[in-house]
Amino acid sequence: MRYNVIKDAKNIISKSPYIVSNPASYKNKWNLLFENNKPIHLELGTGRGEFIINMAKAYPNINFIGLELYDSQLVKAVERLRGQNLPNLKLINADARNLGDFFGKEIDTIYLTFSEPWPKKQDEKKRFTHESYLKLYDKIFKKHKHIILKTDNKVLFQYSLESLSNYWYTFKTVSLDLYHDERKIPNIMTDFERNYDKTEKRPIYYLDAVFED
Repeated sequence: MRYNVIKDAKNIISKSPYIVSNPASYKNKWNLLFENNKPIHLELGTGRGEFIINMAKAYPNINFIGLELYDSQLVKAVERLRGQNLPNLKLINADARNLGDFFGKEIDTIYLTFSEPWPKKQDEKKRFTHESYLKLYDKIFKKHKHIILKTDNKVLFQYSLESLSNYWYTFKTVSLDLYHDERKIPNIMTDFERNYDKTEKRPIYYLDAVFED
């Protein structure tokens, strides 16, 4: 997926009070930053932030953290947040492979919303549902493991179902067509999802997976 590179993006986002510039310093003490002990939900690949911002608005009793590798993507997120007061939201500009440096066992739920599918076999380990990432998540989940995934990519969805199942996750919900599912699964759209809905008619795939010791 290509992104528009924004000049001086890192400096732009650094001025936002929502950006946590030193996430490693909050490892095992994110509750101090949020000033409460509410559950913490983490989105990987938060992009331009629409999903995580609207989740924070919809669920004020949950703390949300959005992690995004590309600083140019986060520029749009911090622009959206200007003038808003969301004490339950923080953003991190970092690589998901370093999650273990940022969090102890503090995360209750991980969202994977339209993650890069990495369709080539040689890129399999980059997928957020590859076993190497699932092992990484083990280090940051508080107690029970909980992953929610949405994607328009059928191959990634099939791969994720198999990978999570092999890792002994069970599925609370699986939908092969989220928008037309009779169960009316609650859904907050991403930017990508909204634009996709206008131009494409392929289904959106959804899963809600848990692992309880």
